[in-house]
This record gives sequence, C-alpha cells and structure tokens, in this order.
Amino acid sequence: MKPLRRLLSKIQKRFPILSVSKMLTHNYRMFLSHRREWVKQGGAITGYKIILDDYADKAGSNSGHYFHQDLLVAGFIFEKAPKRHVDVGSRVDGFVAHVASFRQIEVLDIRPLPPSAHKNIQFIQADLMNPANIEKSDSVSCLHAIEHFGLGRYTDPIDVNGHLAGIKNLVDLVKEGGTLYISFPIGKADEVHYNAHRVFHPQSILKVPEIDKNMRLTRFDFVDDRGDLHLNQTVESAVGRLKYGCGIYTFERVADPVHTL
Repeated sequence: MKPLRRLLSKIQKRFPILSVSKMLTHNYRMFLSHRREWVKQGGAITGYKIILDDYADKAGSNSGHYFHQDLLVAGFIFEKAPKRHVDVGSRVDGFVAHVASFRQIEVLDIRPLPPSAHKNIQFIQADLMNPANIEKSDSVSCLHAIEHFGLGRYTDPIDVNGHLAGIKNLVDLVKEGGTLYISFPIGKADEVHYNAHRVFHPQSILKVPEIDKNMRLTRFDFVDDRGDLHLNQTVESAVGRLKYGCGIYTFERVADPVHTL
C-alpha cells in the first residue's frame, strides 16, 4: 500500500484539485490514457482543468418539467399568435427565450433582471401581488412560479395564501376570450415543502373561486415523475399517480357573468 500512497500523493501534488477517490476511478484512468496519447502526438499542454464526469454524459437533457413545459407552451403561443403576451415569473433562459425567438414578450418578475440583450424581451420588475397599472392581455403565462408565491424564497412577503392571491391576479390580467397558461408541481395532495415550493393536487386549481367563475379549462398536459410528457389528458388521469409531476393547464377567460337584480 505504501507505493500506492506515494504514487497518489505525487499525483495530488501535481493535480491538487483531485481527491483520492477520483484518482481511483475508471474515468481518471481514461484521462491518463488520453493524456498520454495527446503527448505522444506532440500536443502541447499549457495547464490542467481536469473534467472527469463528461465521459458518460448524454448529449443533453430532453425530459423533465422545464424542458417539456417551456417548449410546449411556447409552441401554443406560436400557433395562437396573440396580439400581446405577458409572462409572470417563468424561466427567462428557458420559456421566455423560446418565445422571444419568434415574437415580443413582456416579462413581469418581483426580482430584478439585468438589461436584456434581446430586442423581443421587455422586462418590468413588478409584484403580481400588487399588480397596479398592468394592462390586461389576451395571452398570459405563469410557468412553475405560482407554487413559490408567499413563501419568501424570492424576497416576497410571507403569505400562506399567496398562491391564491397570485392566481386571482393572473385571472384579472386576462382579457375576455384570452388565454392563461399556468403550470406548477402536482402530486397526490396539497403540500407545502417549506420554503422551496408547494405541490398541488391536480384538481385543486379548478376549485379556486376565480378559476371556477371566470375560466374554462381547454387543455391539460402533464409531466410524470419520470420526466415524461403526457399530451392532451384529462385532469382526472393525473389524480393519484404522481408524487412530484408538473401540471400544465390552458384556460380561456369566459365572458363575465351578467349580474341581475
């Protein structure tokens, strides 16, 4: 064992970023083999930044909540071509970027955003819990964000009913006949994983008074626990089968009810 320890100590002095456990892996032996071949071919080495985890990597990730919801809803907006689209809190380097590739998009978020380098992204720092002076739109989205409202994770005030207030304000942003795209984690029951996020029963949003009164569900898609997408499903089909999936709901704002005396 002493010769091995001396060898590992010698290697660590040369490559101090490596742990002993990494030096004993197959990937490290592959690195050494590749390095020998590089030097044999006369290649120069001007420094080391050893990366051992990419040998078995796939080309990329094509599953999961964000991958599927961002592409799916961006596709819906492309097909529907609304006059104006407003997004609240969705991922800028995912969904927002997808939409900005083919049209203008207004982005609202309580957090600041550095000046945009893209002409199609108009950013407004705003709190949806106090949505004063935000005009109604014929198309609104809020993807994987409503579950955080009121938990304080993003500097927002603590509010145990923050998600309900957020949903109400989202509905208020949608014009009559307009569309609301909203997604969030869904599971077997309503849960709070403090302070990361909430998880909702798939049918819970349908019982929110503002949704029940003003919105009609036109489409439901979901991502299951394995990260696979299920297109154009019934909400009931997701009940009881998920621990941490993602429900993607498309709502249409119906005509305001007529009040009679």
